[in-house]
Amino acid sequence: MFDGNFFAILGAAVAFFLAGAGSAKGVSIAGEAASGVVAEDSDKFVSVMILEALPSTQGIYGFVIAFMIMAKMTDLGTALTTGQGIALLIAGLPIGIVGLFSAVYQGRVAAASIGIIAKRSSDMVKGIILTLMVELFAIFAILISILMIGRVG
Repeated sequence: MFDGNFFAILGAAVAFFLAGAGSAKGVSIAGEAASGVVAEDSDKFVSVMILEALPSTQGIYGFVIAFMIMAKMTDLGTALTTGQGIALLIAGLPIGIVGLFSAVYQGRVAAASIGIIAKRSSDMVKGIILTLMVELFAIFAILISILMIGRVG
């Protein structure tokens, strides 16, 4: 039952589930702040929506890695060795774990940046840059996961 295929599928699930859960939380944190701003000034909807959407990228990255793990399973054949399965599980961990935490923290920075927009709409780019600083770590994580998947053979 706990063969290579099981561990590989677990790796895909972990990559997507953790990163997706982080994105859901991060987007909700930013969304709460965005709703308050839009309630006061509906003209700021597009600006705050952009910031609210930024934490969703980690979920996308988790989806990409889950898809790559499943594709790698197809490339390797129907019966993966336990070692190959565990390697694919481990390859899903960087984006899963980093995606979880970075999306939540990115949501917090996005919420604070939405506060900037509430006071000075002209400073939207500054808020986006601050929020994207957290994104960098998710980008590193997806790159590491991609490299790890590529080494499984």
